[in-house]
Amino acid sequence: SPYLSANIRMLGDALGRVLADQDGAAAFKLEERVRRFARQLRTSPTPELIATLTDLIAGLTVPQLNSLIKGFTLYFGLVNLAESMERLRALRERDLLHPTEPRSEGIAAAVAELAAHHVPAAAIQEWLEGTLVMPVFTAHPTEARRRTTLGKLRHIGAALTELTNDRQGIQPLLPHERESLMIQIEADITGLWQSDDVRAVKPTVVDEVKNGLYYFENVLLEVVPRIYRELDTALRQHYPRHNWHIPPLLRFGSWMGGDRDGNPFVTPEVTVQTVRLLRSAMLSYLIKKVDDLRYDLSPATSQVPISAEFEASLARNAAIFPKLAEKAHEQYPREPYRRQCMFIHQKLENSLAHTVEYLPQWGFAAELPLDGSFYRHADELLDDLGVMERSLQQHSGGRLAARMLHDLIINIEVFHLHSATLDIRQHSSRHLSALVEVLQEAGICDDFAALNETERLALLTAELATHRPLVPLRLAYSPETNETLQTFRTIAALLEQIDPQIIESYIISTTTSVSDVLTVLLFAREAGLYQPGKYSRLNIVPLYETDDDLRHAGGMIDACLNQPAYREHLSLRGNLQEVMLGYSDSNKDSGFVAANWALYRAQTELTEVAERQGVRLRLFHGRGGAVGRGGGPANRAILAQPPGTLRGQLKMTEQGEVISDRYLEPQTGHRHLEQVVNAMLRGGLQPAPVPEAALCETMETLAVLSRQHYRALVYENPDFLTYFRSATPIAEISRLRIGSRPASRKNSNRIEDLRAIPWVFSWMQSRHTLPGWYGLGYALAAYLGCERLEIGDWFVAGQTSFQSSIVNRQSSIVDLQSPKLDLLRSMYKNWPFFRAMLDNAQMILAKADMDIARRYAELVPDQALAERMYTTIATEHARASLLICAIAEIGELLDTMPILQRSIKRRNPYVDPLSYVQVELLRRLRAAPDAPHHEEVEAAILLCINGIAAGLKNTG
Repeated sequence: SPYLSANIRMLGDALGRVLADQDGAAAFKLEERVRRFARQLRTSPTPELIATLTDLIAGLTVPQLNSLIKGFTLYFGLVNLAESMERLRALRERDLLHPTEPRSEGIAAAVAELAAHHVPAAAIQEWLEGTLVMPVFTAHPTEARRRTTLGKLRHIGAALTELTNDRQGIQPLLPHERESLMIQIEADITGLWQSDDVRAVKPTVVDEVKNGLYYFENVLLEVVPRIYRELDTALRQHYPRHNWHIPPLLRFGSWMGGDRDGNPFVTPEVTVQTVRLLRSAMLSYLIKKVDDLRYDLSPATSQVPISAEFEASLARNAAIFPKLAEKAHEQYPREPYRRQCMFIHQKLENSLAHTVEYLPQWGFAAELPLDGSFYRHADELLDDLGVMERSLQQHSGGRLAARMLHDLIINIEVFHLHSATLDIRQHSSRHLSALVEVLQEAGICDDFAALNETERLALLTAELATHRPLVPLRLAYSPETNETLQTFRTIAALLEQIDPQIIESYIISTTTSVSDVLTVLLFAREAGLYQPGKYSRLNIVPLYETDDDLRHAGGMIDACLNQPAYREHLSLRGNLQEVMLGYSDSNKDSGFVAANWALYRAQTELTEVAERQGVRLRLFHGRGGAVGRGGGPANRAILAQPPGTLRGQLKMTEQGEVISDRYLEPQTGHRHLEQVVNAMLRGGLQPAPVPEAALCETMETLAVLSRQHYRALVYENPDFLTYFRSATPIAEISRLRIGSRPASRKNSNRIEDLRAIPWVFSWMQSRHTLPGWYGLGYALAAYLGCERLEIGDWFVAGQTSFQSSIVNRQSSIVDLQSPKLDLLRSMYKNWPFFRAMLDNAQMILAKADMDIARRYAELVPDQALAERMYTTIATEHARASLLICAIAEIGELLDTMPILQRSIKRRNPYVDPLSYVQVELLRRLRAAPDAPHHEEVEAAILLCINGIAAGLKNTG
């Protein structure tokens, strides 16, 4: 697009002026010189040019390198913004050119497609009634930007939109207005330049919660009502005879402040503080909106009557607040809606005061505000607003009700009184160790951990059947056990004393047995969260993460549902079973292809179990931003789910830098959510056909072959760990001060103990991008019978020449008449799962760069080892790239996704210098780890890590 090119050029020029102003003309010239070398390397990567750039960077001081890094990093932030704005501009331009056609991947398009396929209105209504789509925001060390940075970028984005509208002639600007916007942009860039790029102190969990709230306060509360209006309009347009009721199908969740798996900083006290923040933010928003509503709703009884129901509600509120009632009547004697707003305002103020001052009181009756004088449950506020809405509708005020009041009701239905529902997560091993200690102290079992599964289940079933308390009021166990038990008590207090909707799910990491689930149920009972026959206040959610656990997930849930004690709990939760599937650890365990297939199979088996057992299933997809952690376009991921598994209940994590990419400002947030709803409607009401057995057998073969090849490298090659630790910045990433959680669950160097985020992040930084594709090329080649091909010479000259050789060499490498290749091509064209898998792989293959990866390999002390490992990885990269192109019938990676292809090519000349700088800094740091300038070098490395992540995107 000429507009995108013009905006990037304009932002780059503005950045150049700021750079020269801040660091001097010499710094600007250095930046330009490095950029020219990098661009030349992309077209002619000669050894002489590589040596020239390497020597130039090696001769720079750390302050000079910092200036380089800062310039390129800020450039990526601005390019990301420009690309996001351009996507929105292009969408709007298409809408203007074809105003009567529904937007591609929009809500209206999905409803039109359902109508065209004669899906009955009753079927859609029934589906809507049972639907829940819940994005869950998590804090991860791949999103380093703080609220101030996000605010400045959003400010620049607004100015960019105005300047683009001016260029298009949509909203022409006067010269002084244009100049003012440019001054504003350069001021914001200057502010970004002068801000700390690397945190001096690791963020606390509470910092992460506050950062997450930015997206609710600035984007989601504005966007969500618009999504509902569009769905309502589309349904009424295509199904005008149906009386539609649209329930709150969207909800939002958060792990920030609740995810304690491996994070010692998430304590019961932090969880309480998190709840206060989530609830205070929403209540503050509601107070402002109700004040706005008071000015908006001015109907007077002298002009129009009110309903009896509303009159009774006013009388009840007046009895609760007699003094306020007198004041309200004096101020608005004939304006009852304004009086009701005053009562609601006071209840919200009381709710906010209770929230801010709240401290949990467990074990005895807590002192709460007078019933009716504050809101604990969202339904209480919805009742007060609902009588107003119905009264307006009954007395010719429907248009008034459909404005601000209805939007407010929608937001309360979606966000309740707390912005986001807080999930709690803990590792199964913590529950086991706590139970061992509790049972020992109670004299029930000397060593619960030593029992086999049958014995464990018998003991747990017996304990759940008793009525006596197992845990004393005063906790006198080890600190870890006390913390585990106190977490359950804190949840109980929060639900009883502040908000019964704030916490719904308790997630068990690394669930390997039924006893893991019953242990949590027992602790819930001990805290008063579960009482058989009466209530159960938590969804117990097993999380299946490893390849082995995913294989047994269906059988394990089946066994859980056959346990009478667990089935009793589930009946009290509406027979809804939530199951979480982990994309990260399964990939680290078995590789990209095997993990994708294991997840596909697990979803199918879990759905079959749920149907047989007569329960509803909600799948919770733990996706990251990177392809190696389940990342990729959300709408394609939803449509690629196994047929029959998308029953309207879907949770999915929003992680890392994809949060700001999707929700930086309202327009991008709206586009993302409309694509999600589009995919849910189409996938839920028009599922793809079940794949034939031959396709599943082929995938099983590919998964086995890929897993073998992946594990042979990662877990069985004795050289691998040395290469990984030396040829990537994993050690430095572990010290990166952008997340509150440690990089490893245990203090060890084992791959098994390393968290998936730094695992993927480090390979992305070093441009290998290995977790997103390794094993795929070998599996495809072995399946096609061409795994022994000599392809080492294809990547020696660089990725560009390799890609251009694909078309020329393809026919001589793979028999294009092969029935197996024909089958793979058919799978790519007709099976959404297989297509999404290969498209995600080719995206991450295109972001890899084997020439740059070779520079990182030079950091390995043993260069013979480095050459062996590098050649193995680069060969697999070439093989995977070649065969994906053969299957997709394209000449170059991403030929079918030209916008993404151009974006990557546009970024590479700017990412490459950062990679060269990072290699040089790593070399300096590792050569003299105790030198006086150690902290200065390390800070520069951390800044460089941020820059490369911004440039590549999809890194975490």
